[in-house]
Amino acid sequence: MKLLRYGLPGEERPGILDNQGRIRSLSGHINDIGGTALLPAALEALRALDPAQLPLVEGQPRLGPCVGQVGKFVCIGLNYADHAAETGAPIPKEPIVFNKWVSAINGPNDDVQIPRQSHKTDWEVELGVVIGQGGRYIDESDAMSHVAGYCVVNDVSEREWQIERGGTWDKGKGCDTFGPIGPWLVTADEIADPQALNLWLEVDGTRYQNGNTGTMIFGVRHIISYLSRFMSLRPGDIIATGTPPGVGMGHKPEAIFLRPGQTMRLGVEGLGEQLARTVSA
Repeated sequence: MKLLRYGLPGEERPGILDNQGRIRSLSGHINDIGGTALLPAALEALRALDPAQLPLVEGQPRLGPCVGQVGKFVCIGLNYADHAAETGAPIPKEPIVFNKWVSAINGPNDDVQIPRQSHKTDWEVELGVVIGQGGRYIDESDAMSHVAGYCVVNDVSEREWQIERGGTWDKGKGCDTFGPIGPWLVTADEIADPQALNLWLEVDGTRYQNGNTGTMIFGVRHIISYLSRFMSLRPGDIIATGTPPGVGMGHKPEAIFLRPGQTMRLGVEGLGEQLARTVSA
């Protein structure tokens, strides 16, 4: 299933794509795409519905973030060896963990705000993993049973604030609008192998990132198991699994960064595309 949320910010309603790519309303069945609606039994109940019998949503409504009620937005840094190399960082021996604040979450096609006094706002296309069944101390062999589905994530980052200003990475990662997710949550049964997906990103029509999740240092199974040693994972939590090479910070011979008035287009194989414009905060 391709689950989504549509409507004005703060007023999103749950929906599903039918076989013709049209939005059908799920409002009579669940309140939101999030929380307990992402538990295995709840997803099975949705899977039993015939989308063609659900109310058709007319027009082209705004697509909101594909998951609501997000408790945690956990990210993995430097998870592609060639991305670590382009940034001059060593290959990590364990997953590098940081957070994006949930206030950063943005719709897939909403404007991305360049913060005031920012000079180094950057892009990062990533595979997002959405937790269904929660847990702690999850065994790696059982990790995939805890996945509700996957989505496209753009881990927008302010590099000066992330790297040059001291402290943790978080203050350069969690600015408002720095976490576009969607366009939809694709349930895990539709993705045969999350370690075999192409992902890419363009700015103003120029392709900067081309990668494949098969080159991750730490795969999805390991990441879920690893994180569950340090925190309980809960339904609707989002994990951004790292970005392939081609970020602005690593551009040669000179780094390039986003400025207002540009367009980012990005996608992950089987998970859809995002199209966002950059604006001044």
